Order: sequence, then C-alpha cells, then structure tokens
Amino acid sequence: MSDSQPEQLKKVLKPIHLWAIAVGLVISGEYFGWNLGWGVSGTIGFLIATLVITVMYITFIFSYTELTTAIPHAGGAFAYAYRAMGPIAGLIAGYATLVDFLFATPAIAFALGSYLHFLYPAVPVLQSAVAFNLVFMLINIWGVKESATFSVFITILAVAELLLFMGIISPHFKMSNYLSHPMPFGWGGVFAALPFAVWFYLAIEGVAMIAEEVKEPKKNIPKGYLYGLGTLMFLALGVMILTGGITDWRKLSNLDYPLPEAIGIVLGKSNNLTKIFASIGLFGLIASFHGTILASSRQVFAMARSSYLPRFLSGVNHKFKTPHWAIIAGGVVSFIALYTGTTAQIILISVMGAVLMYMISMISLFVLRKKEPDLERPFASPFYPYFPAIALILSSICLFAIIYYNWALSVYFFGGLATAILIFMLMGKHKVRITDDVLLEKAAVMIESE
Repeated sequence: MSDSQPEQLKKVLKPIHLWAIAVGLVISGEYFGWNLGWGVSGTIGFLIATLVITVMYITFIFSYTELTTAIPHAGGAFAYAYRAMGPIAGLIAGYATLVDFLFATPAIAFALGSYLHFLYPAVPVLQSAVAFNLVFMLINIWGVKESATFSVFITILAVAELLLFMGIISPHFKMSNYLSHPMPFGWGGVFAALPFAVWFYLAIEGVAMIAEEVKEPKKNIPKGYLYGLGTLMFLALGVMILTGGITDWRKLSNLDYPLPEAIGIVLGKSNNLTKIFASIGLFGLIASFHGTILASSRQVFAMARSSYLPRFLSGVNHKFKTPHWAIIAGGVVSFIALYTGTTAQIILISVMGAVLMYMISMISLFVLRKKEPDLERPFASPFYPYFPAIALILSSICLFAIIYYNWALSVYFFGGLATAILIFMLMGKHKVRITDDVLLEKAAVMIESE
C-alpha cells in the first residue's frame, strides 16, 4: 500500500458483534427513564407511542447506515450535513449530536445513583451520581476500555437479567392493573410520551459508526441491526407491559429505579433476589454509561479538531493518548445537568438533540442522493425514498411534541443553538470551506487504545 493510500480498518465484525454493540449502547434505556412516559400518557398511550417510535428507528437506522458507509471517518452526522448542505448545517447537526450524548450521560448517572440508593438507602442519589460521573471520566482519561469480549459478556448479562425480571413478575401480571387508566390524557398524552419512548432506543445509531469494520456490510449490517432492534423491541415491550400489570402503575411512573421497585413489590424488598437484581442492573447501566462518555468525548474532540469548538478541546494527553480536555468538558456539562435538572428534564434535552440530528441526517441523505448520485454507497437505504421519508416525518413529529409540551426546555435548547450559530458566523467560520481531505483528517479520532 502506498503512503498516499489511507490505512483501512480490519473488517472483522460479524452480526453477533453488531448485536452486542447495539444492545449494549441502549440497554440502560430498558432499566429506567421510559416509565416517565406513563406519567404523561398512561399504559396504552405509552404503548402506542412506543410502537410509533419503533417504526421511526427501523426506518432511520437503515437510512443512516447509508451515510456512514458512504462517508466513513468524517466526524459523524455533522460531517454528513456539512458535505450535503455546508458549514451551518454541519454546525446544527454537530450541536444536536453533542446534546444527544452529553445529556444522556447525566441521565444514566442519575439512574446509577438511584439503583445504588435502592440497595443502600443511606447513600444519597445525587452525590453517588456525581461520583460515578467523576470515576468514569478518570477511567476514560486513563484509556481503560472494555474489550470486545467484555462488551458481549456485559450485554448478555444485562439481557439475561431483563429476561429473569420478566420471568419473576409475569405470574403476578393482572390485565386489570395494566388497563387501569389506560389513556388518562387522551391522544395528547401519546404525543407527550414520544420522547420517553425514544429513550428505549436512543444511541443505537452509534453502531453505524463502526460500519467500515464489518465483514460483508451489505449482508451483515442488516442482520446485526435486525437482531439488535428485535432484541430491544422484545425487551422494551415485555418489560413495559409486564411491569404495568403487577400493581397500580402510577406508583412506578416517577421513579429512577422502576425495575428493582417492581421486583420488591412482587418478592419483598428484603428478599435476596431483589438485592441481586438491583446489583446486576448496575452493570447494564455502566455499559451504556461508559459508552456515552466515550461517544460524547470523541464528538467534542472531532468538532474541536474541525474548528467547530475551541481548539484546546482537541488536545490529546501525551501519556494516555486520550482526549482529556474533551472528556473533562463533557464532565462539566454532566455535573451542571446533575445539579440543575431532573432525570425527566435531562432525558428530554437529550432526546431533543437526538431527533434533531435524525432530521438533519435524513435531509442530508436526500440532498446527497441528488447532489452526488455517483458517490460510492457500500450500503444503500432499503425502500428509498420511503424509509428516510418516514424517519424524517416521525422525527419531526417527535421534535414538535417535545417543543409543544416543554416550552422552557425548548427555549434553552434552541437558544443554545442560536448562540452557537451567531458566534460561528461572527467568527467568519461559515465562510471557510474545509476540503473533504482536511475534514477527514481533522474529524477522524486517531487515538491509540494502549
């Protein structure tokens, strides 16, 4: 291979690896957060919302993978939008992606603190959430990462625990409980619940980032995603429906630890199995927690290298070869969120970033299909243009629902975006065109794992 040829990543990943990565990134969403949707929609209302969001993710993921395989190693969604529509679109997509992952981290930290509090009531939730955040920031700076084998193991353990959970509570399920107050807020509640249904699947799009390392991507990527989505859909519906039928679901609709509480209702809180369940649940949360810190820090790093964020955030620690300033910056955002927001508010902000990123990505896909019809696409979106169109429409509806029911949070979110665009334009960065080669070099995260 000549020096001018970029080094290629080894194509070693198989569907089982894609399944493990997809489920591992998302699995924490099955443990907490989704139950907040009951509080705004009821059991049947939330079931409808979840089915709508499941369709959105199926159509989005297969469309998004086309972008990732066609433009690999270019900084993610902000690079796709940049190439399709220019610097401002790239900034919007980058901002949305940052908010998505940066705010998912403190939401999971709250859940970790709540699960620990359930096990040891003397341990305060907020302080333990902050401690988890600090510890995993340090772990990421030190460069400690799970091996692929450990990722598969922790994912299988988390899935097995959810299956065990369903097996324990299913004999106590009563349809009368589940159908009690099914849609107390009518169809409006279904729209209000959409962002909490997104939490069931949020971050699965991260799998597309490793598409270049997949063996036979045209065949294996659909398999991996179908296995992952199928698993998550089964777990989401199973956990949600069975939990809603063991007691008055309103007792569980505002907790950050709904599953241990449900086990406690069935078996008693002093039961050893209840304690074991909550303890194992920490591992599933930790798997997603580590992944969101890793993903958000790399996104900060990539955007800083491309001058979309202050350049010092692209600094790499000489000893550990990790983007320490990017990790610290993400930690600061997480600490602020933990001290100023509730779990529901943080989840809503994260989901708002995610669905805006989904919208910009689907628009970029349509633009690139017309603008660059000859672009090599190792994986093409199935049922084009219907899949990306459905994903775009449902993402737009979801964003509208969040804005309609959460005006104050929306002002913060879009105020931050407007401020970023204003600063970007005042600095004249919207006039600077970055060539694809430079964008590739600047946005790719070349960090040694050892």
